[in-house]
Amino acid sequence: MTPALDLLKKHRAEHRVHSYEHDPKSASYGLEAAEKLGLDPQQVFKTLLASSEKGELLVAVVPVVGTLDLKALAHAAGVKKCEMADPAAAQRATGYLVGGISPLGQKKRLRTFIDDSAQNFATIHVSAGRRGLEVELAAAVLAEYTQGTFAGIGRG
Repeated sequence: MTPALDLLKKHRAEHRVHSYEHDPKSASYGLEAAEKLGLDPQQVFKTLLASSEKGELLVAVVPVVGTLDLKALAHAAGVKKCEMADPAAAQRATGYLVGGISPLGQKKRLRTFIDDSAQNFATIHVSAGRRGLEVELAAAVLAEYTQGTFAGIGRG
């Protein structure tokens, strides 16, 4: 069990857990999840951490088939600029290892932004907090339990 799944179970939030055998040599954790679980990669989202010019860590949830638009994230967060966060800082703040960072159940409550494309699907998949473990849930449920904001932060 992971903190992400504990949170969903505690609140009886509707979700489904999917697991697969993670290959440590895989170049992209998110694309690996889509391929091994037979999912549409547009519906699988990765969790990235960025840092504002003030050092605030921000969580960005974007499709695995695209990239994070740092300018759009900065705009959505109301900051001047963002850069990708240091992986060690991301791991310390979230309590998860890189490649298995879930937007749910993080150690510290960080402002979270979810690409608005997530709202196009009945359900999306995000990391459940460990490599090889995904959780399927409605984008609205993800937003509720992360106190996330939808914004156009992804680039196709």
